[in-house]
Order: sequence, then C-alpha cells, then structure tokens
Amino acid sequence: MRGQRIGYARVSSFDQNPERQLDQVQVDKLFTDKASGKDTQRPQLDALLSFVREGDTVVVHSMDRLARNLDDLRRLVQTLTKRGIRIEFVKECLSFTGEDSPMANLMLSVMGAFAEFERALIGERQREGISLAKQRGAYRGRKRALADHQVVELRHRAGAGEQKSTLAREFGISRETVYQYLKVAPTL
Repeated sequence: MRGQRIGYARVSSFDQNPERQLDQVQVDKLFTDKASGKDTQRPQLDALLSFVREGDTVVVHSMDRLARNLDDLRRLVQTLTKRGIRIEFVKECLSFTGEDSPMANLMLSVMGAFAEFERALIGERQREGISLAKQRGAYRGRKRALADHQVVELRHRAGAGEQKSTLAREFGISRETVYQYLKVAPTL
C-alpha cells in the first residue's frame, strides 16, 4: 500500500506566502509553519512528525525550510527514515529512504552545510547593512508601538496596580513590551 504524500512548508514571517514552496507538487496534506528558521518552536512540524506513518513521503521545498542547521537536518532526516518514511527535497532534487548510499549521505551533509552557510551569510550581510545605515543616520530601529499619550496612560494604570497582562491585551502589545515601557525613564 502506498502511503500519503505529506507536505511541509515554512515561512519566516506572517506576510510571506508559503503557497509558492510546494506549488505544482501533489500532496495529500500540508503542514505550514510561520516561524523563523532558528526558532525551535515549530508546532506544525511537530504535528507533521506525529501525523506521518510508515510508507508516507514527506515533501519539503528545500532543506533550509525544514531544519535550523545541519545537525537539525540530519537528525530530522534520520528520525523520519528510521520510521520508514521517505523524505523528498524538491529544490535539491534529493530523496532519502533510510537505505541510502554513502553518496546520498554525503549529499545531505554537503547541501545542508551550504544551506546553513547561506543563512549565516544573510545574517552577516543584514548586520553589516544595519550598521552602515546607523552610521549614515538612516536606521532608527523599529517604530514605537505606543504613542506618547498611550505610554503615559500605561504607566499611570500600571502604577495604580492593574495587571500587566490586562494592559498588554488592551494596548495590543506583548507583556514584555509593557515591561520595556515601564523600565525606560519617561521622555515626555
């Protein structure tokens, strides 16, 4: 009996479109995470790992969409193939079944290392670009979440004893952001 073809897609941010990753690829079920590659919390990947069964095929656009780094990639591929699950990487045109040759394992390591290297280079270029923009005065960081009058109200209400989680919900910010606003000296 042929198993199911299960797709996995991951995008780094909520405004990216995961549809292009497995466009034109037939899958029976698709799991999609919206999380950074370095994020260890990928609930849909966990759901996929619980869902797939022996004989199934997991289809992923590319290695960097599945794993955070080379060690993570090798661990995931090994975990799946030991359970009798085939894994296909569309972009790299590679498949792994657990009965792989030494050459297939080498390709997994080499391609995974290249994906990890590329990710590191992107981060380095981003940091360099931000540094140069700061020197030019063109980079001012992220836009403030609250207007000045909202910060005054937030501090007043927190000082009166209101719960931080309630304030966070009402102002549409995280609790951590509430604490950051309370920690910074008023500039008003």
